[in-house]
Amino acid sequence: MKLYDFAGAPNPRRVRIFAAEKGIDLTLVPTDMSKGEHKTPEFLEKHPSGKIPVLETEDGQFIGESVAICRYLEAIQPEPNLFGATPYELGRIEMHNRILELEFWTQIGISWVNGPVVAKIAAGRFKQNPAAREASDRNVHAFYERMNRELADRDYMTDGLADDRFTVADITALSGVDFAKDLVGLPPSEDLAHLWDWHARVSARPSASA
Repeated sequence: MKLYDFAGAPNPRRVRIFAAEKGIDLTLVPTDMSKGEHKTPEFLEKHPSGKIPVLETEDGQFIGESVAICRYLEAIQPEPNLFGATPYELGRIEMHNRILELEFWTQIGISWVNGPVVAKIAAGRFKQNPAAREASDRNVHAFYERMNRELADRDYMTDGLADDRFTVADITALSGVDFAKDLVGLPPSEDLAHLWDWHARVSARPSASA
């Protein structure tokens, strides 16, 4: 299978980590977003929204959107299970993953779009909003504090953010935190010890470098 990928982007990384946890080998197809390669007519035939990543299956079909791709990979390789096995696990892990996407990733995205990197690579293409960036920066830091509090309430030292084991929610959280701190200039505060302990544990997994 092929994964249309762009180094540094958080969503393709989610899929690479997920596939590595499953032991699934993917052939990476670099797609340069800075050159608009994801918006060409040829690419839009693969994913009409023109987004990265896109999975090309072994029989030549295409699936876009990172969670949809991970769902497909889980279906063809059920173990180790990362979305949950019991009805409660399925619901709880999905809940955490959606919270991360809707309340954390969206705010990182606003800060990214209105930040200096995008200003440089997309100069003149749109007007940035400094006030929006200020608000989203605050929201990202507030979410870091929330994560730290939730992790502090655990009575165990495990890898799991959504449960007592590593799941897709940890992949979503790790990819978001690393993108925010490395490319958006929004690292968690150094005093968030529980968050950093979790980050160290999941970053030590072999899949994190996939």
